[in-house]
Amino acid sequence: MMCNNYFLPFTIRCGERLVRYDSPAVMGILNATVDSFYDGGRYCTEDQVVARAEQMVAEGVDIIDIGVVSTRPGAVMLTPDEEARRLSKVVDVVRRRLPEAVLSVDTCYALPARAAVEAGADIINDIGGGLFDAEMFRTVAELHTPYVLMHNPYGCADDPAGVKHIKRLSESQNQTSELDGDPTPDVILKLSESVAKLRTMGVADIIIDPGFGFSKSLNQNYSLLGRIGELRELFPDCPLLVALSRKSMIYRLLDTTPEDALTGTVALHTVALMQGAQVLRVHDVRAARQTIAVIDKLINSRQSVL
Repeated sequence: MMCNNYFLPFTIRCGERLVRYDSPAVMGILNATVDSFYDGGRYCTEDQVVARAEQMVAEGVDIIDIGVVSTRPGAVMLTPDEEARRLSKVVDVVRRRLPEAVLSVDTCYALPARAAVEAGADIINDIGGGLFDAEMFRTVAELHTPYVLMHNPYGCADDPAGVKHIKRLSESQNQTSELDGDPTPDVILKLSESVAKLRTMGVADIIIDPGFGFSKSLNQNYSLLGRIGELRELFPDCPLLVALSRKSMIYRLLDTTPEDALTGTVALHTVALMQGAQVLRVHDVRAARQTIAVIDKLINSRQSVL
């Protein structure tokens, strides 16, 4: 299961800064929404948002990922204009309080992405993989920003206004490509096609995300997790991000709730790290940082013996 190299250091260009990561990075989730599946409603005021961001920094976060729209099944979506207004406001608040922080924004629309970068965001994290907004790839290329490319096979780029994909985004979490079939080949194919397109457009910093929980059944999620080391090998120039934190693939398997899914999350993070995951997108920064420290110690001790 473990790659020959447990972790490959990587760099990303954030504006004028070249940020280097010599160990797995922790991307902390900051959901400024009322209906997120786990922490909805906790961080809605300016003071709550700032306090949460500062707490994550104190716990050792590397990247703060800001979202103002929930992507849980059945969530109410915002129009691009409204999302742009809310997202840029939250980014501005966090940037003013934490000028040195690396900020990511979780959006699948080009308009909010551009507004957020203009407000101070460094990274665009797109769960639509460029397939929910035909302008997304072009926007990323024009902004020269790092881009998180997620596998989500149920997008459609013929809908730049975003009217149809509001429904698709919710549906994509429940659909499966082939019931219980291994989704890894499709993940590799779709990511390969999109990475090639982005490269031709001049996008330098691409982070890949296999899209756990999106358009995949419970069994498919675990099949994919068992093979993510292959993604690290096939995309050596694209850091590998995994977003497993408190997802239904954990709490449905254990017949529990997102609130009781931290232990399962840590277990899956361990599996991902041992296969070369380079970024963990998490709700629990301290737990992720501790998991990384333990795995680092294990790998370093093994290497020192050899």
